[in-house]
Amino acid sequence: MQHTKVLYVPDRRIDSFGDTRFNFRLITEPMDEVGVCRIRSGWVEANRPRILRPADLRGVETEGFSQEALRFFEWMENHGARLQALFKYGFRFSRSEVTEELVHDAPAEVQDRVVQEALHSGDSFRAVISGVDDAWEVSLLCFMLEMIQKSHEINIFDFRRRGLL
Repeated sequence: MQHTKVLYVPDRRIDSFGDTRFNFRLITEPMDEVGVCRIRSGWVEANRPRILRPADLRGVETEGFSQEALRFFEWMENHGARLQALFKYGFRFSRSEVTEELVHDAPAEVQDRVVQEALHSGDSFRAVISGVDDAWEVSLLCFMLEMIQKSHEINIFDFRRRGLL
């Protein structure tokens, strides 16, 4: 978690009343190679809960993520993370269509190049993230949690405007 950095933040936020799908590029350095970066590209989606569930069935659901990624949420909940709504109402996160590319170049150059591509893409859902190779899914989930926090004020405004708060 500590090594995850969002290098390019999408213009869009997580939708208050629907599902949001981000197009990500996640850059990591393999531990056993120098001067090499791995770029993972794909989609990560935050889905609002379809139904409110009983307390004993609430929690975060993941699709396409490993058990290690699911343990990340368990760790967050056990260590008092301020994400009660996330755990209470049962958000669902999924990832799909992930591809990998190895690039033989310095990490800073790869990061700069991928950020420049994002700037010129015109994709308001594009994100560029830097993380750890072995725990890249955790980096992806850290990005999603950051987007939830950045979306919070907009979502509260939307709920108030519709008389739901």
